[in-house]
Parts: sequence; structure tokens; C-alpha cells
Amino acid sequence: MENLRFSSEQIVWQEVPNETSLAFLITGCPLGCKGCHSVESWKASKGKELTIDYLAERLTRYQGLISCVLFMGGEWQAETLLSLLKLCRQQGLQTCLYTGLERHDVPPYLLAELTYLKTGRWIAERGGLNSLTTNQRFIDLRTNENLNHLFIKGATL
Repeated sequence: MENLRFSSEQIVWQEVPNETSLAFLITGCPLGCKGCHSVESWKASKGKELTIDYLAERLTRYQGLISCVLFMGGEWQAETLLSLLKLCRQQGLQTCLYTGLERHDVPPYLLAELTYLKTGRWIAERGGLNSLTTNQRFIDLRTNENLNHLFIKGATL
């Protein structure tokens, strides 16, 4: 099984509402959306390997400080991503996948290991999750609730 690679690793607070997330920007994205703000993620050979051992070390380092692990991409290597998701779940963490695919295109065995899912290709004219006209959806897979409203400034629950 080939390892995923990542070009960025950060602790983030806004990408997954109400979670402190360790986020990995996975390289090798095959979509190539026009206007993508993460063009550096397109080349699969770029970045550092995201091995099980590396992820385990990062989870240990941030134990008690993070509540979620966010993978920005990686579904194109679903079996590899699955093993990383399972490790996160074994550690009691929430999991999230940002994908440009639609929900029905994500393998069910990945959905089973995810807490949250952001779907939809980037379409600049429609905007992102903070736009009322976006085609993207942020879903809590435990309840199937669309949480887009949490990204809109001034929106009420």
C-alpha cells in the first residue's frame, strides 16, 4: 500500500466547527478545480509521506489538545486513507474529509470511518462554505445534518 503525501500540516479551528483539528493537506488531487487555492496539492510526488507511524506520533504529541483529524483530500487512495482514519478513530478522535467529490462518490467504507464530510468541487462563482450560493456541503455524518450555516457570518442556529 502506497503512503499518502501531504504538503501542509496545521492545527485549525474553523474548518470543522466546534472541533480543534489536526489538518493534513494531501497531495495528488486529481480534480484540478479552476481557481483552486491549494494548487500545491495537485502533484502526488510533492510533500512528506503520511505514514501510520508518523500519524501515530502526531496523535500522541497532540493527545488531549485536538478533538478531530481533518484530511483535505486523499480519497483517491481510499485504502490508505482508510487505515489512517481507523487509527484516528481508535484514538477516540472525530474524523473529517474535505473532498471535491459528491457524497455518493465516496466509498461507503470511508464514510463509515468519518464523523464529518465536506463535499463539492470548488466553483469560484458559487463560493465556499461561507457562501449562501455554494455547491459545497458540510455534513455531520452521525446525524446527516448539513452544517453549512455554521460557516455563514451572522447566521443563527
